[in-house]
Amino acid sequence: MQLRWGREAAAARAAGLAIVALESSVLAQGLPIPSNREADRRMRAAIHAKGAVPAVTAIVSGDLMVGLDGDDLDRFLRRDGVAKVSARDLPLIAVRQGDGATTVAATLACCVAAGLDVFATGGIGGVHREPAFDESADLAELGRSSVVVVCAGAKSILDLPATLERLESLGVTVLGYRTNEFPGFFTSSTGLGVSSRVDSAAEIAAVFTASRSLGRPSALLVVQPLPSAVALDDELVERAVQSALVEARVAGVRGAGLTPFLLAAVERATGGRSLQANLALLEQNAALAAEVAVCLAASA
Repeated sequence: MQLRWGREAAAARAAGLAIVALESSVLAQGLPIPSNREADRRMRAAIHAKGAVPAVTAIVSGDLMVGLDGDDLDRFLRRDGVAKVSARDLPLIAVRQGDGATTVAATLACCVAAGLDVFATGGIGGVHREPAFDESADLAELGRSSVVVVCAGAKSILDLPATLERLESLGVTVLGYRTNEFPGFFTSSTGLGVSSRVDSAAEIAAVFTASRSLGRPSALLVVQPLPSAVALDDELVERAVQSALVEARVAGVRGAGLTPFLLAAVERATGGRSLQANLALLEQNAALAAEVAVCLAASA
């Protein structure tokens, strides 16, 4: 597997500019067409507006691409023969010279390989509500990847208390950006606390720098809630999730297909409001990640 850089990302790297990694699975599998294209546009614009450069990670013809763009990006947005790739799948898809959209776990592995410090996503995976042993690979990668990860918490379809417990066990520091609570992706309030609260991108960058100086191997997970105008009602989301779980049980959906199935079911149950919330949180997280990346670049 070779490491390749997109044109803009390569220029930014050469100039020492701030770069924010983005996952490609949310574009190739997570969001419906054409909302995936809107998400890509909004995330890129938010990062550029803060003075940083976006770099979507992906596997293209078996190579690790940092800065997916042009025809390759178009192909991923159209979903032409693009597989969903977790960290464990990277060697296999490299050998088979395939195209793969990187999940959170795979993007973290790509960040480590490419030397990228900041990654923005929507919501991380975690411990599923059922079956009890179903746990996202995102958690293990967060425990061994020294990267700042900006997100809106863990996806609402998950067991959030169990997910927080696993993050603690894995040594992952969870910082609430201007909040004392762990947000629930579509919802801003969960009643669950975070390791600590931070109120600026500069403070996040300083904490990450201190973590690196101590040789800490784990990620710094930064969570920020959606604004109240966009966030969904807790009870509405919980009813939608419970209904979606029943649908999944009846349909026999398990494994890698469970999360997209549940998210699609929640979207239907909320009349599309969850999709709009998803787009908003992706844009918001990209903007904060860019601020952190700029602070880190300035202190390098």
